[in-house]
Parts: sequence; structure tokens; C-alpha cells
Amino acid sequence: MKIFKSAVCSISALLVLTAFPAVHAQAARSWHQIGYMGDLNNNARVEYEDAEIMVSHLLAKEPLTDQNSYYVENSYIGIHGADGKQYGDYFVTADLDENGRIDAKDLTLQKRWMLIQDPRIVWRWYEDQTPAQTDPPEGFISPPIAPVTKYLPSQKSAKLLILYVDFPDIRYSYEPSVEQIEKIAFGESDPDNPNYPFDSARGFYERASKGAMQLSGKAFRYTAKQPAATYWDVAGRQALMAEAVRALDAQYDFSEFDGDGDGYIDTTLLSVPTEAGNENWWPCAGAYGHDEFVIDGKRFGHFITSNAQIDSSTKYYNFNSKITHEMGHCMGLPDIYLYVDSGEDNQGMHGKAGFELMEDNSTDLSCVSKLQLGWYSPEQILTYSPGDGEQTFTLYNAQTNSGNTVIIPCKKQNSNYHGEYMMLEYTTQTGNNSQPEWWVQLGSGVRVLHADTTLLDNGWGIVYKYANGSEFTENYKGRRFIRIIDDRDTDNFYHAGQVIDGSISGFHWYDANDRETVETGLEIIVGKISGDSVTVTIRPKQ
Repeated sequence: MKIFKSAVCSISALLVLTAFPAVHAQAARSWHQIGYMGDLNNNARVEYEDAEIMVSHLLAKEPLTDQNSYYVENSYIGIHGADGKQYGDYFVTADLDENGRIDAKDLTLQKRWMLIQDPRIVWRWYEDQTPAQTDPPEGFISPPIAPVTKYLPSQKSAKLLILYVDFPDIRYSYEPSVEQIEKIAFGESDPDNPNYPFDSARGFYERASKGAMQLSGKAFRYTAKQPAATYWDVAGRQALMAEAVRALDAQYDFSEFDGDGDGYIDTTLLSVPTEAGNENWWPCAGAYGHDEFVIDGKRFGHFITSNAQIDSSTKYYNFNSKITHEMGHCMGLPDIYLYVDSGEDNQGMHGKAGFELMEDNSTDLSCVSKLQLGWYSPEQILTYSPGDGEQTFTLYNAQTNSGNTVIIPCKKQNSNYHGEYMMLEYTTQTGNNSQPEWWVQLGSGVRVLHADTTLLDNGWGIVYKYANGSEFTENYKGRRFIRIIDDRDTDNFYHAGQVIDGSISGFHWYDANDRETVETGLEIIVGKISGDSVTVTIRPKQ
């Protein structure tokens, strides 16, 4: 059994409701609002402080930086897209007369606009590019998920800003201190914690990623100015986040929440009391969508809203399990559960092998998700080559740092792991699979997942083409990001001596109509399970 969640809580649905910035998309040209002419302290007004910044620059006392004035390197720029001229390195918002220089004339215009208070919006026309990726941690592959539109990095430093907010009319029944919130979210891994594997969000992701991702952050407490009903819709939640950040800006440098240095705060959690209700505050994630909002030189990437509050000093499993799921979206992963009407079966994968963090909110991520996030070393990705005949592989416990996977590509293996393939892993009831929610029935053994991780530029950004909610899944009858073979409510793990072949539902490639009907021509024999390892032999069907 799964708890039904509306599709409105998915990334793909939320993007329809928000203005998603295109700066992370590829191969698309578009206009982007980047500021206001003469506004050098990024508060959307032209005022005395801006003139002081300009004078300091002209006197060479304190030259402009890209935090004062939007900086463009060898790019097209224009006011309302009017000129389309080519400039070199350029402080756009400080050059008020648009002559490619910053001089006394710009200061004169700036002072004039201080009186008018109608600054012109600066737009930039450019070809979007995926931000340059930092090198992966030593021993790990570059994350195939890199082109997908997202803001939370899956490797190295990842930052979470927590705004723990209540309302004048709805208060928290339990009031944790800021120090408690930070320990709950960012504490060290602790297998003896009663909330394990959600002892902390940091601990969960440290184990899942084999140490590739280091999550950290800071929490702030805030009470909204207006009653909860004021912020009921997406725009209201965005406004509440901005209200809280502005109120707290004097206390902290929010630029520290940009873990990967892409100019965006990685992810912001807007947490509210459970009593605020599920209708408007059920956990969901999406893009903030307002590039004009800048704090400490940074814009906002993804933000999460959640009413899964911390219940007590010792009870916070729900808080961490929900935000880890939503952070999966902020790294670019889609949901696995199905977006269907209430009362319908919304399980994306059934049986004792049919669990995943992006399905259940309470277990480890699967090998498909971990591959896309870059949580394997090259040596841990074993590929079956059909032309080589029979091959035997050893799978290690997926819930350990030794956990690996075997890939069976449908055709030639895509170098970026985007396309159709089968993936095998050996999963156990240890580590992040230790204590799932009551509705999740776990098992142990070898499981086979059928993936199609093809990418698509949908106009908003780069996404997985066959993610749930996509028009390309044919109401879930066709291709999907992840399916599981033998998708039924049973023990659909495979154990020593069992054979996986075309007689098993789902162990087939997609046909021209996107149905699983094409024989693989292969069979898999599960060998002896010995402690934390098991052998699997893949060969042409005898």
C-alpha cells in the first residue's frame, strides 16, 4: 500500500505553475531578466547606496564585482532586447548609457533615475548552457544526471537552507531549537538512532551515495506576518519564502548555500506545522522561478514545502524521510509512484522488490537512480556484452560502499547511460533499507529493473522523457523511467538457483509501440548468495 499523493506535488506538475528559469537548459536561446539598470545592490530599486557603489568604482576605491552589477563575458546584451550588440566583458547594470564603458555619464543617469524610480529592466539574450560541472569526487563517475534541470548537486558539497516557519494562527505543537533542527537534518550517521535510516538527511545521503555527496546547511526560525491562508497557493508559498529570507538576511550570508557555485542557492526547505494541512502544504518540490529575487548575490534554485514537522526531540523519521525524497527531485530524479486519481493503485513498482526512495519515501534509492546521480565508481558498473556469450558477475550488497550493479544495454551502451537498459543489483534489508514505513514490505535478493533514461528538452528545461506524469508514458502503459520485472505483489526478488528469462513478465525490451514484448534472447542464473555477495550468470538463452 502507498499513500496517495497528487501529481501537483511532482516537479513536472509544479513547473507548469512556476516560471522556471532556463539557465540550466541546453541548446535553447531565450531572453532572461538579469536585473535593473543602476541597481547595484540588487534590491530592485535605484537609491543613494547604489550611487555610493558607483562612485567607489569610478574612484577605484572599491571596483565593481559580479555581486554588484550583472557581469557578462563575451555575450549579447540589450535593454528590453533592443540592440543585440556584441560586447566583451561587461558590467551590464552599471553601464546606464550602454556604450560599453562605465564613466561619469553613467553616474549622472543613475542619479536622475533615483528621482524617477522607474529603472529599466535589463534582459540578456543568450544560448543556454549547462553549467560547468566540477570534477567528480575521486573514484566516482561524472553524474549522468548533470544535463537535467536541477539545482541540488548530487556530488561533493550540497547545501540545504531550512526555514522552519509557523503562522500567527497556526503554531508548532513542539518547538525544536535551531540547534536541534540542524542536528536532525545534518547530524552524523547514527545506526543506533531510533529514526534510522532517517537519523539525519545527511546520514541517509552519505550512505546512499557512498560518501560522494556531503550534505550540510543551516536552519532558521521564522513566524509569518500573515495567517496561513494568505499563503495557500504556489505564489503564496514563494512569497512566504521570500518574506522569511528578507527578514533573516541581516543575520546570515546566504551566499554560503551555493554548494556548487552555479549562482543559485542549492535548495531551500520551507517547513510548516502539520496542522497547516495537506491540501496546500503536502511535501512537494519545484523551481523557485523568480530570477529577479537576489539575496547576497545568489538567486534561488529549487525549494521544498513540507508540513512533515519534527514531532519531538526523539521522533522525526517523517520529517527526514519526506525531505530526502523531495531532495531527490531537487537533484533531478522523478517520482516512481503513479499520478492517478485517489483510490486507484498508484504503485509504480509492486512486490517485495518494488521499493525505492522516490516511490515510498522510506527506503534506499535503486541502482538506476544511483547510476544517474553518479554514485558508482567505474569499476562498480559492470556491463554485459551480448557478443561475448556467457559471463558471470559478482554483485555486492547495494546497501554498502561496495554495492555495484550489472547493466544489460538494449543496444550499444550509451556513454552517458541515457537510454534503455536492464540493471541488476543485490539488495538487502540493511543500511537505508533497515526500517521502512509499515506499508512497505521488503525482502532481500537480486532484483532486475528495466530503465529508460532518455532525456528531453521540453521547453522548460532538460528532463527524463519517460518520467511519471510525462505525456510519453501513455498513461503508464508504455515506457517509464523505471519498471521492475515480475511487477506484482509477491516476493519478486530472485534467489540462488532461480532463472530469469523471457517467461517472466517485464524481462523484455520495448517494441515500436512502447510495450514490453521484445525478447532479450538472454537468461540470468542466480548463483549462491554468500554473505554480502551473490553471483549472477548472464548468457544467451539455451
